[in-house]
Amino acid sequence: MTTAARFFADRLRFQTDPADLAAARARGDRPLVIDVRTRAAWQQGRLPDAVPVPLSDLAERIGAIAPDRTADLVVYCWGPGCNGSTRAGLLLAELGYTRVRELLGGFEYWAREGFAVVVGDEQNARRERRAPDPLTAPAP
Repeated sequence: MTTAARFFADRLRFQTDPADLAAARARGDRPLVIDVRTRAAWQQGRLPDAVPVPLSDLAERIGAIAPDRTADLVVYCWGPGCNGSTRAGLLLAELGYTRVRELLGGFEYWAREGFAVVVGDEQNARRERRAPDPLTAPAP
């Protein structure tokens, strides 16, 4: 395998994008999706079924959330301007987790591509879907 091919294969192994994650979920794949933003950010909007674990708490809480270090994990933060998910992926890999992927574009691109989001705290949570941004996904 060439250096370039290895580079791109590794990117696909360690990253996913909103469309691929949504397609995997539609097929029944259920990776553990971890939102590493603050609690306030999580309440502002999140991926359905995401588990809130702020990056500052991740090392201490991950063992209880994902005791199997071969579990399929996807981490995300705000968007491409935030490296919280990159830091989370590195931390999890250093802790021995072998199947960690970063969601490219984070929450921002998940929402901009028109996938369902959940807004509010647990007692007042509601699902909503925004129109796809034609710069990130085909417009209906």
